[in-house]
Amino acid sequence: MKHGRSSLPTPTSTNSFWHTEPNEFLLGHQTTAELPEEADIVIVGSGISGANAARYLIEDGRADGLKIVMLEAREACWGATGRNGGHCQPLLFDRGPDVADFELQNVSAVKSYIEKHSVPCEWRSVTGCRSFWTAETMEAAEKEVARLHSAAPEIGKLVTIVKDKEEMEKHRVNPAAKGITLSQNAASLWPYKLVTFILEQLVKEGKLNLQTKTPVTEITSSDNSHTIHTPRGKITSPTVILATNGYTSALLPQFADLIVPVRAQMSALIPPANSTILPDSHGMVGAPGQPFWNDDYLIQRPYSDVPNPAGHLMFGGGRGDGAYPTVCVSDDSVLDEKIAAYLRRALLTVLKLDGSTQGLEELKAAKEWTGIMGYSRDDHPWVGKVPGKEGLWLCGGYTGHGMPNGTLCGRAIAKLVLGNREGKELDEMQAEMVGKAELPASYLITEERIEKARLFPIVERQNDPVIV
Repeated sequence: MKHGRSSLPTPTSTNSFWHTEPNEFLLGHQTTAELPEEADIVIVGSGISGANAARYLIEDGRADGLKIVMLEAREACWGATGRNGGHCQPLLFDRGPDVADFELQNVSAVKSYIEKHSVPCEWRSVTGCRSFWTAETMEAAEKEVARLHSAAPEIGKLVTIVKDKEEMEKHRVNPAAKGITLSQNAASLWPYKLVTFILEQLVKEGKLNLQTKTPVTEITSSDNSHTIHTPRGKITSPTVILATNGYTSALLPQFADLIVPVRAQMSALIPPANSTILPDSHGMVGAPGQPFWNDDYLIQRPYSDVPNPAGHLMFGGGRGDGAYPTVCVSDDSVLDEKIAAYLRRALLTVLKLDGSTQGLEELKAAKEWTGIMGYSRDDHPWVGKVPGKEGLWLCGGYTGHGMPNGTLCGRAIAKLVLGNREGKELDEMQAEMVGKAELPASYLITEERIEKARLFPIVERQNDPVIV
């Protein structure tokens, strides 16, 4: 089976709810009328990773005076970050204590920035509730939680297993579930508003040249310089940061089997009349009618003190119910009506929604849309220098889990880039970063990791076990 090299972002896309209140300053923004011919650093992509790479570069005194240009194929934050589920939830027992610790740091960093700058992005601290709908997945979760309690007791204290039916109902989960886990330090937010706030500040400070509607079609390299090709002209730079996530392989073909585009579907659903806000964010593993590997996800918008306070249920997933393929797909202009129908119905089954639900068979959708994730072959993001490409850096491959990773991955790439400009050895910088718990070792890009990752099943098979 072919690996899923991505296309470039499609010129048109489905309409994300998160874009219904756009940042007017950034719409169609091009800081300079003409594309600069050269820059010290070029960042490709304006989502959570690109925005934070730019922010941490600019906040570091070593970048003073550097010309930093950001290129975005569409409007600012119009890719995955502007289309996701609105979660900022660390997965504490899925990938090891060092990753859990890093994701907790991420949530804290995002929260601190929002509080410091009073960012109006509907940040709400919640408990992350994950329900498991088969005995096998529940048993696997219990084993992982036990392993976490043993390996990292302090982090383990943040995770609780609940199998009592009455207790599950307190978290609005249908007691037909086999059990739930409750994880502390989770949050929900309007991700587009956070990222565009960051970008607007950097542009208005005169520190960032943002060029929207400027897709990068190719990057060619010679000696210690890269030429970035766009329909509006070329720009050369010794340093390029790809914050392109699911679209990475369009510009970096050698990563086609390592970061694979996967289309996900979201909805903004009108809650039942007279209902109250959910106390938790939710993930549903193998929900009824879905394959065991399927993950659904849900947050709820506020009912008050925000623009349009309608309490929308922001619900995504349902890939196992789709009529169209999702893996190796990078076109988010398509909506799968079978998934849309599942999303409108499922919450009335998996949750115990309050309010007027009598006789209600499905919820009304205010918006339905799709977005492109970047699935990593070894289930970890890729952060660092691209082997054999001096001055070319990568930050992406979040496997649908970018919000509690992208901020500090952006910081890491900024530190590596600036250290490299000073002549520091890459190995030494990486070792120091891992030693200070600033980045998990499993996130670093190395030749050895690439070789090991290619021993894993291809992403297509991992996400659909019937593929051979």
